Amino acid sequence: MISLLTGSVRSISTDRLIVEVGGFGVSVLVNPQTAAQVTLGSQVQLFTSLVVREDSLTLFGFINDESRSLFELVQTVSGIGPKVALSILGALTPEDLGRAISQEDIGAIEKVPGIGRKGAQRLILELKGKLSDLSSVHAYKGHQPAWREQLTSALVSLGFSPKESDGAISQVISTLQADGKDAAHLDLSELLKLTLASGKSARG
Repeated sequence: MISLLTGSVRSISTDRLIVEVGGFGVSVLVNPQTAAQVTLGSQVQLFTSLVVREDSLTLFGFINDESRSLFELVQTVSGIGPKVALSILGALTPEDLGRAISQEDIGAIEKVPGIGRKGAQRLILELKGKLSDLSSVHAYKGHQPAWREQLTSALVSLGFSPKESDGAISQVISTLQADGKDAAHLDLSELLKLTLASGKSARG
């Protein structure tokens, strides 16, 4: 099982890369977002998943382990093969997919090419609650989105403890919700200002 590939990028297409590893050119299927993150001639590390069929061996590649784990998990849903799984990860970030599943947002998932409404319903039904089984993807259940992680990092670098950061962020989210606002829709700089003000008052 090939699970990690490190080498030099020799060719880039929207759906595949050719990576030279030890004198061999390995063809790896990727989504357009992954292809856009690499440059010709550069060194790349890809987390890979090998799909074995009677007539083919196909290697799928991802920039991080979370995406690879999610790619493999999505294929446990009946009717979803590797090509559709790759399409899902090309259209939705792991955070977006985790949120859509936890909130049963069929509309967000059915926009993915090749999945449709029935596929979206099946995905939600079969994966609801399963994202927490992946230790590397446990943060994608919706309660710890990327913006919150970035905000926590910013506060910690400014001298807050992780516990103080979490308390200040939770307080700001509650205040915003009371005003009918969603913290996810605000700029990180705006959230940082609000959280710093909240943190200072909490510190006394």
